[in-house]
Amino acid sequence: MSESGFDPGLADPTRAGVFFVTEDDLDPLAAVGRDAGLLSRRIDLSGCDSKGALLLRIATVLDFPQSSGRNWDALSDSLRDLSWLEAPGYVLLFEQAQELRERTEADFDTLLDILDEVSQFWTSNEVPFWSFIALPEEDFPDLQ
Repeated sequence: MSESGFDPGLADPTRAGVFFVTEDDLDPLAAVGRDAGLLSRRIDLSGCDSKGALLLRIATVLDFPQSSGRNWDALSDSLRDLSWLEAPGYVLLFEQAQELRERTEADFDTLLDILDEVSQFWTSNEVPFWSFIALPEEDFPDLQ
């Protein structure tokens, strides 16, 4: 339960997954994640227009080990490990994702697939792993 008395259930791994939100939602979600005792990290995707830039941003914010590769498989493997960021659960807050989606939709879609698979992996281990992707609200109907 959060300090406000409102409990959105972020500590429940069965509810975790990948969700689209607006930029205005990120601060409250970070606070709720903190109140739930989860490790929250904000990943700013502004100006991120390629797979390489995307992977570097995530690796930097999550402090991936030097030995981590810079490809999709390495991203998936690293997100399934996170032993260097031990926590009871995780909240990833992706800011400014619209540019990545517009410039390289295939990479954006691959990221979503990986985040979804990683969330399912953590759920099977009873650990909540949330990804919140900030996009303009008018883009939501196009997303499935």
